[in-house]
Amino acid sequence: MTVAIGFEGSANKVAVGIVRDGEVLANARDTYITPPGEGFQPSETARHHRAKVLGILRQALDEAKITPAEIDCVCFTKGPGMAAPLTVMAVVARTVAQLWNKPLVAVNHCVGHIEMGRLITGAQNPTVLYVSGGNTQVIAYARQCYRVFGETIDIAVGNCLDRFARVLKISNDPSPGYNIEQLAKEGKKFIPLPNIVIHREGGSQKGFAIT
Repeated sequence: MTVAIGFEGSANKVAVGIVRDGEVLANARDTYITPPGEGFQPSETARHHRAKVLGILRQALDEAKITPAEIDCVCFTKGPGMAAPLTVMAVVARTVAQLWNKPLVAVNHCVGHIEMGRLITGAQNPTVLYVSGGNTQVIAYARQCYRVFGETIDIAVGNCLDRFARVLKISNDPSPGYNIEQLAKEGKKFIPLPNIVIHREGGSQKGFAIT
C-alpha cells in the first residue's frame, strides 16, 4: 500500500494531507483570513504559511496515526498559484523529503483538484467544469494529458466573487464565496445575467465571459 503526504499552499490556505491507496487519512489545514474589504497579499500569506505549516504537519501525522517511516513519497503543489506561498511550501516539502529520505513529487494545482474529485466521486473519465479562485475551465483527459476545451476569457468565477466581496466588504471568514451564497439565499430579486460564448481564432477552443 502506498502512503503519500501532500503539502498545499497555493493561495490563502495551508494544508497537509495524507492518503493511503485512495483513502484520505488526514486533511489538516488553516486559512489566512483578512478583514472585510481586503484581499490577501502574497508576502503576508507566505508569512502565515511559514508560521502554521509545521503545526499542521504534526496535526496531519497525528490524525493519520502515521510515522514518517511509513510515508512512501512527499508531494507538493508546484503551481499555478501565488509565488511566495508556493515557495514556502516547496521549501518545506523538499526539506521533509530530504530529512525522511523520500522521493519528491511535484503536483499541478489544477490536476490535483480534478484527481481529488475523481477520487471522491469514483468518476472514471469525466469532463470537468473546473472552478477555482484563479481558473474557470472545461477540462477533459485526451491523448495522455488533461486538456482545456474552454475557459473564461476575462476573469475566473472565484476571482469575480472575491472582488465582489471586497467591494461590499463582505466577511472573508470562512470564505467570500460562501458568505455571498448565504446572503443570496435571503434575496428576493433575481437579475438575469448574459451568457456570452466567444469562438476563439482558429476554432480550436471556446471561451466564455463572466463580466
